[in-house]
Amino acid sequence: MSPMTDKQPRNMELEMYWQRLGCNFAQVDRVFDECMTEAKALLTEEGLTSYIENARFLGKMGRGPEPLLVYLEEAPVVASLVGEAALDELREFAHYMSTHTNFKAMVPFLQSIAAVARRLQSWELLKQYMEIIRDMMLRTSGSVHGHHTTFPSPGLPELLKQAPRLLSELSLEGFKNWVEYGIQYYNNHPERQIDYFSVQSADAHAVMQRERHGTLLIDHERKLDLYLRGLWQDHDYLVPYSLAFDELRKPMPYFDDMGIRLPDVYDDDRGVRGIDRYRAALAHMAAHRRWSQKMVVDNWSPFQRVGVEVFEDSRVDYLACKRYPGLKKLFLALHPVPKEEDLKLEEEGISIFRLRLAMVSRAILDPDYEYENKDVREFVERFFAEMEKGESSSAEMASLGLSFIARTRQQRDLSPKIYFDNTEVDYRDDNRHLWIYIEQGDDEETTFEHLDKRKKNEEELNGLPPRHYHEWDYNTQQYRPDWVSVYEALHPSSAAVKIDNLLAKHSALAKRLKAILDMLKPQDKVRIRYQEEGSELDLDVAIRSLIDFKGGAAPDPRINMSHRADGRDVAVTLLLDLSQSLEEKAPGSNQTILELSQEAVSLLAWTIEQVGDPFAIGGFHSNTRHDVRYYHIKGFSERWNDEVKARLAAMEAGYSTRMGAAMRHAAHYLKAQKAEKKLMLILTDGEPADIDMQDEQLLIADAHKAVQELDRDGIYTYCINLDPKADEYVADIFGKQYTIIDHVDRLPEKLPEVFISLTK
Repeated sequence: MSPMTDKQPRNMELEMYWQRLGCNFAQVDRVFDECMTEAKALLTEEGLTSYIENARFLGKMGRGPEPLLVYLEEAPVVASLVGEAALDELREFAHYMSTHTNFKAMVPFLQSIAAVARRLQSWELLKQYMEIIRDMMLRTSGSVHGHHTTFPSPGLPELLKQAPRLLSELSLEGFKNWVEYGIQYYNNHPERQIDYFSVQSADAHAVMQRERHGTLLIDHERKLDLYLRGLWQDHDYLVPYSLAFDELRKPMPYFDDMGIRLPDVYDDDRGVRGIDRYRAALAHMAAHRRWSQKMVVDNWSPFQRVGVEVFEDSRVDYLACKRYPGLKKLFLALHPVPKEEDLKLEEEGISIFRLRLAMVSRAILDPDYEYENKDVREFVERFFAEMEKGESSSAEMASLGLSFIARTRQQRDLSPKIYFDNTEVDYRDDNRHLWIYIEQGDDEETTFEHLDKRKKNEEELNGLPPRHYHEWDYNTQQYRPDWVSVYEALHPSSAAVKIDNLLAKHSALAKRLKAILDMLKPQDKVRIRYQEEGSELDLDVAIRSLIDFKGGAAPDPRINMSHRADGRDVAVTLLLDLSQSLEEKAPGSNQTILELSQEAVSLLAWTIEQVGDPFAIGGFHSNTRHDVRYYHIKGFSERWNDEVKARLAAMEAGYSTRMGAAMRHAAHYLKAQKAEKKLMLILTDGEPADIDMQDEQLLIADAHKAVQELDRDGIYTYCINLDPKADEYVADIFGKQYTIIDHVDRLPEKLPEVFISLTK
């Protein structure tokens, strides 16, 4: 008999199944009857037989009661969703995992399989899902030898826990690609592998964004930043969060001292494009930032805070629409339309306080919204009476909100059954910025945790937000999305007279260059003579033809001339490698490479200024992929003046050379120029490298890929390399578009000459 104590005896059928299970685990005994009741409701007689036989097998594997318990609970649901053939397959796959070093992942696999089946709804897709898991188990479990591994896959249990949530956001193909990326890049890094497959790392979120559909925040960050700056004269970091990984509390947009938080993806909804949903959320938060004031709320209940939120949200939306009337159409499309007839649900013991507040919010926003509730009507009228006085204030809205809650609150509002339909205004933020707590309480509604903490130094806090660039991986022949963070800033300044002294030092060279430059300067128009048809008469030819005609000879009919423009249309970016190696002494010279580069760049800038081409100068160095610095020394709109010279005089060297990211960022500005020809000159003294790279070929291949990208964008790249060993790698990056200067001391002379030869 089974080990039962206080339990009622089983009926004959259940006892028969229990005996066939042949189990002595007390934990299984306690839940067996309930599991069988569910299984009988979901499975056929043949399915029940298979269910018990497979459960018996799992119970005899020697892995304790937990695999058996989970199988008994989850397998019937899976079979009902995708077919009873899944019962045998689940047992076989669980046994397969049990015989490997990944046996600890067996329970997470069984625990999540029902939720995965609900997402896939197909036995074929479920089998493909298990093959993805099998592939990961083999490839991330140490040294693979046949079907045996030396240590378990670190990330597999975390992946299995996250699989239902991942599949709620990704197709099975997207899920496979996401898993493949984690295997490729973190197979040799157990801790980082765990972070990736538990969806804790930035890369995990970035690859998810790449595989998902909808409007991605990362793709429109600059556009939305310009929207904030242009319409609201406001600016802050736009920080994405994911909607996929929070079940207890659905995240909402919000802002705090760390920036503005928005979903990482918005799908088109209710006829509104994803980008416009972002604009609505930003407009609402920008209105809060302009017109809302903080309030001390230690003594307010959650009901009261929600009431105050609705009136304050309505106030800032009203003011935003008054300032920009076009917003009203957008807000109306996204604001739910609550059904007044649902107020009667209160009689069924359902809390409807959110419905009443949603009606107030809709009525304030929409003058055509029809409702009869007298309390709603009264407080909407009071709201507009307040707004007629001016912009009103948060304190006045708080008074309205508290009064509304006091007037309308019922005992049934405490019911755990809360009405949520058509009450959530998802473009609005969670209003954490409104509250001041003198003392933090235990109520979770009164505390908010920052989703992340930026650790930036003073320069980063005062500068622009980072711009993220992909990076090419030649091993997998694909991009690593949003892999590199580039921080841009204006270069510090020093004494401009230092550059003037350098130019004076090379005055003889400048005179030689000037003769060449005069020929490069554009002429407004060039005559084209000897034209039968033209814009005007060529007098010399016409007289000669007349003489020929009167002398009896055939006259030359080409007596007209025309003109064509002969102007240079070239925009130039000079990109300077400012890595630490520039501090080394140049061979055969008592100057450093940095000092010689400074002289050469000064002469080149003077040269380009003489010709009149628009040009920019930028410098870069890197300290891992997370910290690539790009310094603006001269912008296209700036003249070659003391301010620019002062920045050039302050050039310093440090860190490493992540060239591809710097080239892409420089191209971002060069592409915006309207010149017919666009030239990027890269001055460097070594190959691309960084301290977080073990494979030196990765950054070389990425720089070559950047050259190809720029070429597609109509930008001609050319490298001036000061490394005597550059022959080993420079052609792999730039093809034939480079010059190696062996005698660095001749750089001030050679650099302008290279520019002249490229643009003459």
